[in-house]
Amino acid sequence: MFVDYSGEPLIQVKNLCKYFHVGRNATLKAVDNMSFNIYKGETVSLVGESGCGKSTTGRCMIRLYEPTSGQVIYDGKDITKLTKEEQKEFTKRVQMIFQNPYASLNPRMTVKEIVGEGLKVHGLAQNEIDQRVQELLETVGLNKDHMSRFPHEFSGGQRQRIGIARALAVNPEFIICDEPISALDVSIQAQVINMLNELQDNLGLTYLFIAHDLSVVKYISERVVVMYLGTMVEMAETEELYGNTLHPYTKALLSAIPEADPKRAKENKRIPIKGEITSPINPKNCCRFAGRCQYATERCHNEMPELREVKPGHLVACHLMDEQFPK
Repeated sequence: MFVDYSGEPLIQVKNLCKYFHVGRNATLKAVDNMSFNIYKGETVSLVGESGCGKSTTGRCMIRLYEPTSGQVIYDGKDITKLTKEEQKEFTKRVQMIFQNPYASLNPRMTVKEIVGEGLKVHGLAQNEIDQRVQELLETVGLNKDHMSRFPHEFSGGQRQRIGIARALAVNPEFIICDEPISALDVSIQAQVINMLNELQDNLGLTYLFIAHDLSVVKYISERVVVMYLGTMVEMAETEELYGNTLHPYTKALLSAIPEADPKRAKENKRIPIKGEITSPINPKNCCRFAGRCQYATERCHNEMPELREVKPGHLVACHLMDEQFPK
C-alpha cells in the first residue's frame, strides 16, 4: 500500500512516559521518553524482548493506560485532552487486537455479542448489528453459523479471527496489533498475517504491529522501532534496518533470526547477549543496554545516549555512533 510521507502523520508520539509506583520510593519506568510518528496507511512495527514496554506503549496510545507524561497526538488532537464526544469518536477510529485470544474474549458471551458489543455502544439497531456481525465474520474467514457459539468452541486461530472481527466492527482507521500471532501455531500465523495485509489494502488501515518475531516484522512493516527496557534504541525503514543495522542490541536481535538454508545458517554468526537485564525500577540515567553490551565504555554507564538521526530516516541512541557519524 502506498504511504504518503509528505503530509502530517496520523499519530505522533512525543516524549511518552509511563511510570508505575511499585513501592516506597520505587518507580518502574515501563516506557521512558518514546517518540515516533505513524503515517496513514503505514505499518510500523515495535520490537524488543519481553518486558521492554511494547504493550504498555500501545495501551497508552489507545488510552487504556493514561501516560505519566508526554503526548499522543491523533489526527492533530492530544488524546488526553478530548471532550466526552471526541473520546467516543476516538474509540471508533482506533482499535486494538490483543495478544492472547484465549484471555481477551469473554467466555460467557456468544460471538455475536462479542463482535457486536462496540456497535451496540455506538447506537446501531439490533438487526443492523446482526447483519454487520455476519459480514465481519465472513471478512475474517468465518461464517454466520459461528454467531451463536461461545469462544471455548473455537481453536486459537479462530478466536484470534473473532478478535480481529471485533476490532474491525466500528470501521477504525488505526489498529494496534499487540502480538496478534504469538499465541498461535506457525501454520495459522501465516494465515492471520496475510489476512491483516489484505484488510489493510482493502480498508486502508494503519497498523502499529507489536511483535517478537523479526522475520514476520520484515514481511509486514514499512518501518521498525526497536525498544530496550522502556527506551527507544533504533528506528529506520525496514530494508535499511535489516540491511544496515547500527545499534549493538538490534544486531544481536537480528542475529537470532532462524535461517532455513543450512549454508547461510553456518555463515550467520549468532551474537550472544551476556549479563543480566538491568532492573527497570529506579534505573540509572545511562544507556539501559550498557550492562550487557560488549562495546560499552565508561560513558555508556554514566550518560544516557541521545536518540539522533545518523542517516536520513535512521535514528539511533548509542554513544558509539558519535565516532562513526560525528555530529
